[in-house]
Amino acid sequence: RDQVESIINPFDMYAIEEALRLKESHGGRVTALTMGPPKAEKELREAAAMGCDDAILLSAREFAGADTWATAYTLAQAIRRLGDYDIILCGRQAMDGDTGQVGPGIANQLEIPQLTYVSRICEIDFAARTIEVERLLEEGRERVQTALPALLTVVKDINRPRTPTPRGLRTARRLEIPVWTPADLPEIDVTRLGLEGSPTRVVRVFSPSVREGRAEMFPADSVEDAAEHLCDRLLADRVI
Repeated sequence: RDQVESIINPFDMYAIEEALRLKESHGGRVTALTMGPPKAEKELREAAAMGCDDAILLSAREFAGADTWATAYTLAQAIRRLGDYDIILCGRQAMDGDTGQVGPGIANQLEIPQLTYVSRICEIDFAARTIEVERLLEEGRERVQTALPALLTVVKDINRPRTPTPRGLRTARRLEIPVWTPADLPEIDVTRLGLEGSPTRVVRVFSPSVREGRAEMFPADSVEDAAEHLCDRLLADRVI
């Protein structure tokens, strides 16, 4: 990863955009938070250029090598230090690991409700402290409600991320981005950080073997005949 130029995780762009839309319709402040090497400051400035009010970078040698569990724990400790919040927004998953575990892990550490694969925020009632969303499922959608504060992981159906304006870019260049280390998180357990605190290990990275497929065409005069030929073949091969 050290030799590759870093970018904002694409799914997180939708989370940032949705946070900004909530701010525009309901007020409040948006804080971008990430954990990474010093160069990750660039991505935080991109988030600020989009409209985030504040940005915080968690960066220290102790954080290096963290798996999803240790990452979620560290981010949750930083969120605890930030204090009051209503909604935490994350992308559905990271484009490199593709696990989708960090967002739910943060919610678990903070002991707050989580709503995953959110495709639309339907209604927020800050007086009643509830939020209602639409979730994307494999075979449809569902509408659910939970109490605030809550953590949401969003899918790309939810919005279209904005392009930073020249004014936003100027503001982002001037923004002071604090860098937090374990010393800035007084309640943190250092044995649960980074590689040391990670219960999982990457043993090997490899490409799966490619299986060669075989296609067979069934000549037929109609769709019904083709379906009959196919069923006969599947029965003969004991597939069905």
